[in-house]
Amino acid sequence: MSWQIGLVANGIIMVAYLLISISIVVPLARSGQLRTNPLGGATAAIFFSCAVHHGAHTIHMLVGGTAGEAMKIAWTWPMAISDIFGAAIGVYYWTLRRTYSSLMEGAQLFQDLRLREQQALELNDSVLQGLVVAKMALDLEQPAKAREALATSIDSASRIITDLLGNSPFDVDLRRSTPAMTEPEDPPTGPPTDRAVP
Repeated sequence: MSWQIGLVANGIIMVAYLLISISIVVPLARSGQLRTNPLGGATAAIFFSCAVHHGAHTIHMLVGGTAGEAMKIAWTWPMAISDIFGAAIGVYYWTLRRTYSSLMEGAQLFQDLRLREQQALELNDSVLQGLVVAKMALDLEQPAKAREALATSIDSASRIITDLLGNSPFDVDLRRSTPAMTEPEDPPTGPPTDRAVP
């Protein structure tokens, strides 16, 4: 009886792992990341190799023959229980895929490095450069221009954060665990200045 349970469990594992491999490869291929995203490709290959391994067990036990009969005899309850556990994990994974489907769109589990570079450049262009302009304006005693640059940088940062978190299925709490510091912890060591910062 244990080998029949092992056969069914191995079949479930084979199908689940093969589908996982396909669900990784297809988005990578569509977005042109098969060569540029080695982590995604390697993960898909691992699941594919596991699917082949468990599929081979299933076929051997189904077809029979010398190897198949020996495998049936060798398939003890501990092995069958291990296969049941593996099949349960595969099925559970697909229930999670349905729950977190928005995270699985495209190849977001294996985010394209080009997308990360684009986000870094956008932060640099939209936020950091605005802060640099604000600092220069303060140094040149141009408070109106500094306020304008700061307002633009804040709006850009807010838009970028909203875009990054917009598709999240989680209830994200953006409140800080500790208040943001508005003054430096240590007093400035330089000479005092009478210039007020607006």
